[in-house]
Amino acid sequence: MSSSYTGEQIEILRGLEAVRKRPSMYIGNTAERGLHQLVYEAVDNAVDEALAGHAHNVTTVLHKDGSVSVEDDGRGIPVDLHQEEKIPAVEVVMTMLHAGGKFGKGGGYKVSGGLHGVGISVVNALSEAMTTRVKRDGFIWEMKFVRGDTVQRLKKLGKTEETGTLQWFRPDPEVFEVKEFHWDVLQKRLRELAFLNRGLTITLRDERGEQLRERTFKYDGGIVSFVEWLNEKKDPLHPIVSTHAERDGVDVEVAMQYTDTYTELIYSFANNINTIEGGMHLLGFRTAVTNAVNGYARKRGALKEGDTSPSTDDCMEGLTAVVSVKLQEPQFEGQTKTKLGNARVRSIVHSLVNERLEFFFEENPRVARAIIDKVMQAQRARDAAKKARDLSRRKNALEGSGLPGKLVDCKNTDPRESELFLVEGDSAGGTAKGGRDPNTQAILPLRGKILNVEKARLDKVLANEEIRTMITALGTGFGDEFDLAKLRYHKIIVMTDADVDGSHIRTLLLTFFYRQMRPLVEEGHVFIAQPPLYGIRKGKQQWWAFSEAEYRSIVGDDSKEFVVQQYKGLGEMDAEQLAQTTMESGNRRLKQITVEDAVEAEQIFTDLMGDKVEPRKQYIFEYAKSVKNLDL
Repeated sequence: MSSSYTGEQIEILRGLEAVRKRPSMYIGNTAERGLHQLVYEAVDNAVDEALAGHAHNVTTVLHKDGSVSVEDDGRGIPVDLHQEEKIPAVEVVMTMLHAGGKFGKGGGYKVSGGLHGVGISVVNALSEAMTTRVKRDGFIWEMKFVRGDTVQRLKKLGKTEETGTLQWFRPDPEVFEVKEFHWDVLQKRLRELAFLNRGLTITLRDERGEQLRERTFKYDGGIVSFVEWLNEKKDPLHPIVSTHAERDGVDVEVAMQYTDTYTELIYSFANNINTIEGGMHLLGFRTAVTNAVNGYARKRGALKEGDTSPSTDDCMEGLTAVVSVKLQEPQFEGQTKTKLGNARVRSIVHSLVNERLEFFFEENPRVARAIIDKVMQAQRARDAAKKARDLSRRKNALEGSGLPGKLVDCKNTDPRESELFLVEGDSAGGTAKGGRDPNTQAILPLRGKILNVEKARLDKVLANEEIRTMITALGTGFGDEFDLAKLRYHKIIVMTDADVDGSHIRTLLLTFFYRQMRPLVEEGHVFIAQPPLYGIRKGKQQWWAFSEAEYRSIVGDDSKEFVVQQYKGLGEMDAEQLAQTTMESGNRRLKQITVEDAVEAEQIFTDLMGDKVEPRKQYIFEYAKSVKNLDL
């Protein structure tokens, strides 16, 4: 029976109805990401006023009732009558999609940020209540809205000599699954914006807790300060090299500095948007650095006729850089719309960076030689690593399956249903083998502590037997050759003892995954097993406690009636206990490892695993009081 399809089925969504009907189309999702996007839309408008040279201060406040306000000291949204709509311009901006000063009309914005460009009207549509207050033309003006509908038309509140805009809103609980704004998430974005907009003061205030929390970001050095901050716990090889110029309507800022580390750390931005997938500006930068380094090396005789030039990857080793471009009508591409596609930007960035580096190398020959030495060492290490990889491949081919002998594989060949447990020690590996589900769970015992990849070049990393074993078992390759599509297990579960050594092994493994197989972490494939701290019995009853708080809630103040076993390591449990508490999917507790903030993650890995001792001491001083169950 076919249903009729007539004109009656054609639905027209007017005004902001479309936003409320399909919110994810406009803000990404209705969970944490979308909730914070509301704040970013309001902040981006304020920052656009700063980009245009009119605002100097932006303040974001998290209020006790779950609402947020964003205030700037810019020009204020226009309040005069809109010629076409015959309503105040501020009402047009607040209630109509794709209305604003960013579409090329004179007097608006030459350059504007904001990834989606959906504007403040979407924030209005998805808020159960919103108030817009404008200081402009000698008066304070106010409008109020409920779920996008105007409930108080524009009215004067009083006189003022100040200018600016305040947007207050409370996200609609009918729309959002998540209600709470996260300080850390907002702080990361606001700090980034302060770095990218030299001299702009951005304040984040949180009034929700018992004590007021406030942080102000202002960097007169702009992205040079950004690189300083990124490298403050590393040993740089030279002062920061920077350039800032405008060519053909594209404003380009670059700051860069080599350190004695082995990983590159390059952030690229277009109109304040973090272009995590790169694009033409990043391509121009990388090519320029490679050409300048190789050009100087040949000119000074470090590279002879017939020598192979170091690759771009060799030239990026140990380099920290921030590349920021601002342009009209950016073209964003890629999976997450964060790849810059404007082709002309590539040559503009390339020529500016190439000119600046050539001049810097000529003026600083000692630094230039140090950089070239580092790059050529990276080339030699990469060649050695390639030989080691090729040897490993040939060896695996000769051995048949190519899987390491220590791996106890599962029967299922579907990666989506397969799990790999990385287990500390052969003894615990044997117990885990006895407790696993052989259909879906594979076991790989690791002997001792793997190499700290934060302090080692690629050739040394590949020479480590435990690391080679892991790479082979996972099937993805690593580093430049990493291919997530070849992953043999969609859950990689690190299972170590709950003591200092176990924590160290976990950190070493996470450092390896983050540095050499980052997509595993970014796509949510890495987990930490949570074995219990106590087994508690009373008669025929059995409990497991995974924390001191759980232990207390079970036994109370008097533990005499209970038989308590404290587990210091996986080896103290038999196969059945390990399976029941830590491995069976219905009972176990897994902690998924995510990278919410790549900049913060970089800082933590550098602190904990880098060469400098002082940052580790500082970290211990800061967090020692909150540590529990250390080496029980």
